[in-house]
Amino acid sequence: MTTQNANGSIAKTRSVFWIFSLFVLAGIGGFLLLLSFRQYERAWQIYLVNFLFWSAVAQGGLLFSMVMHITKARWSRALENLSEAFVAFFPISFILFLVLFLGREHLFPWLNQDLHGKEVWLNLPFLFTRDLVGLLILYGSGFAYCHYAVKSKIHTEGGGLIRSVLKKTGVYRPEDREHYQRRMTVTAIVYLFAYAWVLTLISFDLVMSMDPHFISTLFGGYFFIKAFYIGLGGVIITASVVSLTYGDESQLKPAHFHDIGKLFFAFCVVWAYFLYAQVLVIWYGNVPEDAHYLLNRFISQPWKMLLAFIFVAAFVIPFLSLLNMKAKTKPRLMLLLCSLAMLGIWLDNLLLIGPPLKFDISSLALQLFDLLISLGFLGLMVMAVAYFLSLFPELVLKADMKVS
Repeated sequence: MTTQNANGSIAKTRSVFWIFSLFVLAGIGGFLLLLSFRQYERAWQIYLVNFLFWSAVAQGGLLFSMVMHITKARWSRALENLSEAFVAFFPISFILFLVLFLGREHLFPWLNQDLHGKEVWLNLPFLFTRDLVGLLILYGSGFAYCHYAVKSKIHTEGGGLIRSVLKKTGVYRPEDREHYQRRMTVTAIVYLFAYAWVLTLISFDLVMSMDPHFISTLFGGYFFIKAFYIGLGGVIITASVVSLTYGDESQLKPAHFHDIGKLFFAFCVVWAYFLYAQVLVIWYGNVPEDAHYLLNRFISQPWKMLLAFIFVAAFVIPFLSLLNMKAKTKPRLMLLLCSLAMLGIWLDNLLLIGPPLKFDISSLALQLFDLLISLGFLGLMVMAVAYFLSLFPELVLKADMKVS
């Protein structure tokens, strides 16, 4: 890559940081204003929705690289590089989880209720402790995987990547490549098990517990499948932005979008199937506590209309659009479809926790603050990913683009 192009890349990165730092400031301001207006429940509820969503994007986004590594996929190298950038959001997510403890009085409607023996599980000290330990294991294994992945790339990539990484991580012997690959495999397996366990735990503790008398053993599976779905969406959006920004200088080709587009299409269907399976079991069982959970979201307004929009945005439109093979190869269209699907899943999180927390979606004034807080979380995600990629620009650009 020429000096002019390198300077252009630095300028683009700085522009991204400036723009999205404003998003973060707007989000912090919106959150503090809601608290100052004594809208404590509203502030913490929208905070929880965004924490669950953006943490899942990062967790599922990194999972893509690990799945490709374990299955020894060869087509996804350029996409794996982008997937690993989502690890940069992990420390932010962890801090956001710690902050969540401050709003505990406004997030758990089962506090000070008779839980009929569930107090052993549903008590705040135990809940936050087990979730904290789970996130430490999940994020620790994720960081370890990316640490060895970066070291491994020193011995597998050429040109500027070696020079860039050596300056940041030190000098390693070429024979260490297989050692790092084995470490990647071990940490990826640990992350896979932790991913299923921790996201199931989070879904039970921070979402399903909102209705403490509702029980679903499928809820955890639905939650981590949904996380991988939007994680794929996050990787595709990142790839689309990189492709549209750098063009031929990037490592991405139409075949990359076609292949990951097929995977995104598949998990679009899997997400819809898990949703259907959840509803079918509750409807067929006809248990009052479970039926009440569905009635609040399928019959009551305005949640009924919101559910219809979620299904159309997260399944119908992506499913019908991605039936076309050429659609998967177009970065602009994939960016639009993934953004729409992710908006649908964001609203799905709102639908799950909104009714028991009496979340009001009718006030335009409050919706403005919701938007600002959500933009703040978006800014944190974009800045984290952009920062990681700015450290190792050769993960984005072709290896033969020499850095002068």
